[in-house]
Formats: sequence, C-alpha cells, structure tokens
Amino acid sequence: MPSTATAHTDEASLGTGLQRRHMNLIALGGVIGAGLFVGSGVVIGDAGPAAVVSFLIGGIITTLIMRMLAEMAVARPVIGSFYEYARQALGDRAGFATGWMYWYFFVIVVAVEAVAGGRILQLWIPAVPLWILSFALMIILTGTNMVSARSFGEFEYWFSSIKVIAIVLFLGMGILWITGLWPDSTPGLGNLVSHGGFTPLGWGAVLAAVVPCVAFYTGAEIVTIAAAESEDPKGAVQRAMRSIVARIVAFYVGSIFIVVSIQAWDAKSVGVSPYAAVLDVLGIPGVSTVMNFIVLTAVLSCLNSALYTTSRMLFALTRNGDAPHVFTKLSNNGVPRRAILLGTTVGYVSVAATYLWGDVVFNFLINSYGAVALFVYLIIAISQVVLRKRLERDDPGSLRLKMWLFPWLSYATIAVMVIVIVEMALLKSTRSQFLMSGVTLLVILAVYEVRRRLAGRKPALTAAETSSRQG
Repeated sequence: MPSTATAHTDEASLGTGLQRRHMNLIALGGVIGAGLFVGSGVVIGDAGPAAVVSFLIGGIITTLIMRMLAEMAVARPVIGSFYEYARQALGDRAGFATGWMYWYFFVIVVAVEAVAGGRILQLWIPAVPLWILSFALMIILTGTNMVSARSFGEFEYWFSSIKVIAIVLFLGMGILWITGLWPDSTPGLGNLVSHGGFTPLGWGAVLAAVVPCVAFYTGAEIVTIAAAESEDPKGAVQRAMRSIVARIVAFYVGSIFIVVSIQAWDAKSVGVSPYAAVLDVLGIPGVSTVMNFIVLTAVLSCLNSALYTTSRMLFALTRNGDAPHVFTKLSNNGVPRRAILLGTTVGYVSVAATYLWGDVVFNFLINSYGAVALFVYLIIAISQVVLRKRLERDDPGSLRLKMWLFPWLSYATIAVMVIVIVEMALLKSTRSQFLMSGVTLLVILAVYEVRRRLAGRKPALTAAETSSRQG
C-alpha cells in the first residue's frame, strides 16, 4: 500500500507507510533505551540486588498504563492518541496540557540523546567537537524522518533489531554462566545475597528506586501514536500490547537479574556500566567498543523516535487549534515536515546552549522534563476510567480489548501513579526534577489560559465573513 494513503483513523492525510514488522519492532524496541544499558547501574547502586524487584514493580505499573491506553486506542484509534483521549475525557485544558507536555518531553529527549550520541562518537573521533557530532546526528535522522513514515519505520526497525538481539544474546550468555555451561564460569546465585543480603539498603530503598525505573520504561506508548500511520491501527495496537508483559520481564527484569547474579552489586564497574561489567566477567573481547556501539544504537533509536513523536504530537495539536495551524501542512508523502523541523530546531538550540553554557543548561533540561512523562501517564489512567464508562454506555461493541479487572485495577493504577509522583517530590535525589517539571506544567497551563482568553476576545464572524473565508 502506498505511503500516501489516507490514515484510516481520521480525515487527515498522514501516510500509512508503517507495516506490521515496523510496528512490532517499534513496540518491541520502544522500551529499550540507553538508560537500560547505562542508567540502570544507578538503580542497582541504590537498591542492591533487589533492583530486580524495583524494575519488576516499575514494569507492572507501565504494563497497566499501557493496557489502559491500548483499550482506548483499539476502541477509538485517533491521530494524537492519548492527547485526544485526555481532551475527550477531561476537557480541552487537560488535552492541551497533555499534548504539550509530551511534545516538550520528547523535544528535550532530542537534545539529550543528540548530546549523548555525540559523546560516544567522540570516543572514536576525538578531534571533532561535540556540538558538530551532535548536530550531524540530528541532521541525519531529521532527514530520514522528513522522507516518509516508512523511512522512520525502517530506521527504527533496524535500530530496534540490534537492541533486541543484544539483549537476547546477553540473556543467553548470562544463563550459560549462571548454570555453569560458560567456560571458566562461577555458577550459582551467590552474588544475590553475599554482599549484604538481597536488600542491603532496606525495602524502603527498593521502593524508592521504582521512581527512576518507571521513567526507564517511557517509550512503550509511542506505538499507539505510530498506529495512526499503519495499515491496521487497531490490529497493530492489539498485537503490540499482547506481548508487552513478556518483553518487560525478559528484557528489563531478566537482564538486571543477570547483572546482579554475575557481578557484585556494589562493584564500581556496575555503577559505571552494568552490562559492560558483566561482559568483562564473561571475557568478551573489546567490551568497551561493543557496549559503546550498543548504547549508540539505543541513543540513535531514541533520537529517531523522539523526532517522529514530536512531529506527530504537534500535528495532532493543530487539529483542535492547540498549536499554530501552519504545522498542519503535510508533504506529498503525508509527512508533517514543518512539525519535524520545529522539534529539530528546538533540539539545535538546546545543543547550542549546552555547548555555550555547559552542564548548567544540560542539567536544567534534564530536570525540567524528569517528571513530565509521569504526569502524562497519570492523565492517561484517569482518561481511561472516564472513557471506559462512557463507552460501556454508548458503544460497548467497540471494547475489543479491555483493561483487566475494571474499574478496581484502574483505580489502583491511578493510586500507584500518585504515590510514585509524590515519592518523587519527597526524595532528595528526584525532588529537583519534580519541581522543575512542575514549573513546566504550570507554564503550559498559563499559556492555555492566555490562549483561551485571547480567543474569547475575538469577535464572532458574521455570516457574510464566514462565507467569504470559506470561498
């Protein structure tokens, strides 16, 4: 089917170039970010071997949120996904805040991942300045996104394939070591308890570590946004969500279990790069090069997805007047190129500011979006409860995929999300992110109020004027 076909879910002419294999790998690789390969060492250092439990709890929370989102996406597949659901369920203000928070989140991801990718490339080509390498990565992936949705899908397919293969090989080698089938291995699970016990820092630390774990899973929801450009939106979401539990358990919980089983949780190397620490124990040659390549792939995947996501969310925002109409324009292939360029431009500016003012700007960017995704997830959960009750009353036949144990599990998910956000506000290590993200939300809400009041002051068009404009 040509990529210029009209999206099935709306009157807009977004392309439908994403095939089943693209959607499967977007969903499969969406939860595997650079944070898993590097940042998970911080969680292990904070929780000990019980970090496995922290990731499991975070995975369960994410699974429940994704199930709630999938229910809405299958019942009402629309451009903009949860932005539109928030607007339908909770009103224009909630929709505006959700869409712009999510756009802002991924615009910052563009800048952060571009800088991270540039730093990795600098290890191989140190003579080239960081800002040039970061700009080059953004230019390349902006170009692929500008071509078509299919072009984005192809790049994401191969990026995700590499990440998935790396995780599967890591799990396989780890199992061989633990069972004594790896050459010169030290089999067993002694490292889980031999360095201060399974919970050396207490269960409070384990529960606190859930906060960053939930953030690591961010990205699983992208498949519901991409579904609008697939040939079968409802089927794509259903297939993706059926296996999300298995992916989370196998990739995150399973690989963290391998790490803390093979290497002592308090080893310095685990804090720096947990997966590299294990590969070093296994005797894999060129460990640093292998891990740098895998992490670079994860970074490029995140950057590619972020550019795609910002453009589609901005395009969705224009449809209800929540963003300037100029970003509605599409290319012949159904790509919102102006929306892509805006996200890229903000990324360029952020990278330039980071180059000029260093870690001050970089840390500000990190803090200003740290809790934004959690706010969005909470709104998704609340929207599901409202829309589910509405659908059961008005269109029960559309509920082809349902949230488990509704409404009690939905209420429990909302309560847990509130606890996670409150905990983020109370923990010293995450308080600054909560506060700065709160400022981001307040700014967005203030912009909405200004926009609403300005719109209220505009005089209504006369019938003659309306007819003239339509003509």
